[in-house]
Amino acid sequence: MKIVIKTKNVELTQALKKYIQEKFNSLEKFLQIFQEEKYFNHFFGKGKPRVELWVEIGKETLHHQKGPFFWAECQMRFPGKSLRATARLKDLKLAIVEVKDELQRQLKKYKEKITTKDKRKQRVFKKTLKISPSARFYRKGRIREEGV
Repeated sequence: MKIVIKTKNVELTQALKKYIQEKFNSLEKFLQIFQEEKYFNHFFGKGKPRVELWVEIGKETLHHQKGPFFWAECQMRFPGKSLRATARLKDLKLAIVEVKDELQRQLKKYKEKITTKDKRKQRVFKKTLKISPSARFYRKGRIREEGV
């Protein structure tokens, strides 16, 4: 996974960069489905990463003293889908954690959708193999020879 970090009104220190990479590298375990050959193989050319992550952090203005003035935005792109999360909080690190949690929730949902789609296709295929033609299910209901 390639991580690109952009800042606005905030200095990107080595510690902050390490913190961001540590937090977002934990999402790597949810991206294992994209490492398999059967998914999205035709989408990528040579040397192009399968998943790209853009993180933008910043401070609203330089003069605020109260309220949520730190913000973090993150966009994750992979084949066929783009996920985006934003957060505004008083602390920059808390905003980063909140964005990571939101992306994690969206990734779980997307991964579940892909695997469910595959399982559904497998079930339909198995059903067509094992059931006799007179007992198959179609979209408009069960077809019977009784004329119903």
